[in-house]
Amino acid sequence: MKVILLEDIDNLGNEGDVVDVASGYARNYLLVKKKALISSQGNKKRFEEIKKKKAVEYMKSKGEAEKLAEKLNTVSVTSVVKAGENEKLYGSVTTADIAELLKSEGYEIDKRKVVIEESIKSLGVYTIPIKLHTEVQAKIKLWVVSETV
Repeated sequence: MKVILLEDIDNLGNEGDVVDVASGYARNYLLVKKKALISSQGNKKRFEEIKKKKAVEYMKSKGEAEKLAEKLNTVSVTSVVKAGENEKLYGSVTTADIAELLKSEGYEIDKRKVVIEESIKSLGVYTIPIKLHTEVQAKIKLWVVSETV
């Protein structure tokens, strides 16, 4: 049975490909899970419409992410933490901590979008990337300072 894939499927094909699969696989999995359409002229037109809608949504979300990135690139947040000798922290500053600091500044950013290469375990100033979209990334300044007793 020939089907049009609506998404990338490992070992089968990419979105938009017309592939020949077993009819049971198509009926019981691909069509039920809405991962494919039966290959026909009507469904090819329908797929093109779906593809256009996805492209419009993608560009819209990218535009919104770019606007947010412009705002975030000017943001600087401060994390006040307990530190010991040699400016080492008791613990570390996590992505959840950074997301909470951004929330206090008025930006709702999911902690999974905050990208930290290494654990932040010492005082200092850090540039933290925030992945807002597949093609858009913002950078904020994070000041890690010791709390005064």
